Amino acid sequence: MNHQVYETQVDLKTYQFQKLNELLVFATGFNEFYKEKLKGIQLPITSLKDLSRLPFTTKNELAEDQTLYPPYGRNHSYPESSYIRYHQTSGTTGRPLKVLDTTASWNWWSDCWVEVLKSAGVTNNDRAYLAFSFGPFIGFWAAHEAVQKLGGIAIPGGSMSSEERLNSMLQNNATVLLCTPSYALHLAEVAEKLGLNIKDSTIEKIITAGEAGGSVPSTRFQIENLWGAKLSDHVGMTEMGAYGYSCKEQKGLHMNETQFIVEFINPDTLEHAEPGERGELVLTNLGRFGYPMLRYRTGDAAVYQPEACACGNPYLFLPGGLLGRTDDMVVIRGVNIYPSSIEAIIREFNSIKEFRIIYYTEQEMNQVKIQIESPEVVVPILAQLLRNRIGLRIDVERVEDNSLSRFTMKARRVIDNRTPGVIA
Repeated sequence: MNHQVYETQVDLKTYQFQKLNELLVFATGFNEFYKEKLKGIQLPITSLKDLSRLPFTTKNELAEDQTLYPPYGRNHSYPESSYIRYHQTSGTTGRPLKVLDTTASWNWWSDCWVEVLKSAGVTNNDRAYLAFSFGPFIGFWAAHEAVQKLGGIAIPGGSMSSEERLNSMLQNNATVLLCTPSYALHLAEVAEKLGLNIKDSTIEKIITAGEAGGSVPSTRFQIENLWGAKLSDHVGMTEMGAYGYSCKEQKGLHMNETQFIVEFINPDTLEHAEPGERGELVLTNLGRFGYPMLRYRTGDAAVYQPEACACGNPYLFLPGGLLGRTDDMVVIRGVNIYPSSIEAIIREFNSIKEFRIIYYTEQEMNQVKIQIESPEVVVPILAQLLRNRIGLRIDVERVEDNSLSRFTMKARRVIDNRTPGVIA
């Protein structure tokens, strides 16, 4: 899937709509979920205006469909005997979705990941260590396949402890580490306690996924400094595919537009967002006929930027990457709070080993406080910085070292103890 060459020599938009119409003809004929959902649509679709007339697809809708038609729902185009892979969503935003892939769809998934690896500079000479549990969550399963497609060596971390994983990657002279940003930080913390020198190890490249942290400059700088390696970010979803990756400029994420149509909407009006406006990412995958996804509301917030990146990649560019979940935002005393904005400030302090954000209600007013594992001297400095940057007084509390949870996959650092119904 060379991003400069398409199956036919046409411009990108023409190519996208050719693939989209092929998918729509197929889905309305063979996919029971979309056959009902798209009843009466007029083909072909030739523009974004035409596309905007198609209904959105939501996670709640898919989950409800699986409840009504257990266990897998109707958004599987082929008989069950045609499918070879089972995965499910992480469940961090509701009921886990069950997703099956055919051989062709799984091959498409791994091809998308090949683009992620290439953008990170991974070649057939690399040995990639996948610090991942290999459970039903999609995680780095497709990355494992993609490393092999490139001709590299894939080393699975499986059910190992953090100490075992560190020793394995060092003993095998791994050159690439794949994990979540939180786990890259945690592995560095464990390495320090064990006296392992990871900064001078053979790890040259780190590819993160699962959290927004890999595109947060302060988080990225901290990880790169601890490991002495270059970090590349990636975004994907179990129900959608691996749709974006960072580049050498490290200023945001590129969308893989040969395999995905990207839209931005205002989540309140559902109209297309304007350039520079923070909006919700809406995606359509073009090559996953076994589990198609049309105009899927991802719930991820990003800024629509029509200008190309300085790296020369012509694909749509998201400055700053994903900015968090649209449903992550809370209003505290009239100020919009995003956990990713708080993390960006906290990660400027190398001495903060772990943190937690707690929303709570006190005297009929919603509040927020931060718990940190760090030296006491950091507390007033961080509190002042949060007030200056966020525009709100946020209590900062130091807690005992190793008292906060560590995470091997998606981190869950936000605790919401607010009283229902309190708006302030």
